[in-house]
Amino acid sequence: MALPPPSPEDSVLVTGASSGIGEQIARRLADLGHGVTLVARRAERLEALAAELHRATGVTARVEVCDLADDSERGSLIGRISESDVHISGVVNSAGFGSYGRFDGLPLDREQAMVRLNVLALHELTGAFLWPMVQQGAGAILNVASVAAFQPLPGFATYAATKSFVQIFGESLHAELMGTGVSVTTLSPGPVATEFGEVAGVGRADDMAPAGAAVSAQDVAAAGVRGMLHGKRTVVPGVATKGIALGGRFVPRSLLLPAAKRVAGARLRNPGSA
Repeated sequence: MALPPPSPEDSVLVTGASSGIGEQIARRLADLGHGVTLVARRAERLEALAAELHRATGVTARVEVCDLADDSERGSLIGRISESDVHISGVVNSAGFGSYGRFDGLPLDREQAMVRLNVLALHELTGAFLWPMVQQGAGAILNVASVAAFQPLPGFATYAATKSFVQIFGESLHAELMGTGVSVTTLSPGPVATEFGEVAGVGRADDMAPAGAAVSAQDVAAAGVRGMLHGKRTVVPGVATKGIALGGRFVPRSLLLPAAKRVAGARLRNPGSA
């Protein structure tokens, strides 16, 4: 139950590969000799990364430009890959984004787009490539959740809910697939210095973290790939992050929610504020 050894015929599909954790996972896989299929919306970044990876490691790095939140584009992507001669030995579902604020003050269409990307795209890509792996008796899926998956999170209600889905879905599949040769690993990082905070509207997410809680994207990627290689069920990088995850599981909601809301700040009291 792990990612098979590198092979010239195989490729690991990596979504969200144009930046952040997805990019670092693609780099780590290429360093280990795995061919990669890079998926994101930003073609220039993907092309530059693919060229760099091939030049540095010699692996085949394919580029697939796709807006995974778009149902039609996602279906076309799956069709193209399934009909090609590329054998997908692993899938890394890293694409995703968040938003910050009180739900009734956030654009509903953007919140729904988050659900489509963070949940529906991950669900469909997992389903599309899982059965061929089971038939082969080998393969690995790495789904990127978040420490937010372990508790309700005022200010990030939709985001936390989507990542909770990822966590529960991944752990359930891991148990279902025991003995098939295929593993599903869920990676749940805490605050990381990526573009997530800027997209969510909170600045640098690692700046909001308690002292010592932030982990670099490179270290998160390395931990995730190790988990994928060894078929682990769940990976939570960093000692402080593990503590946050445990607190989210076991601290009573009557204590946790008021504290989380106070930390989230004024925007929850004034949803129209910038």
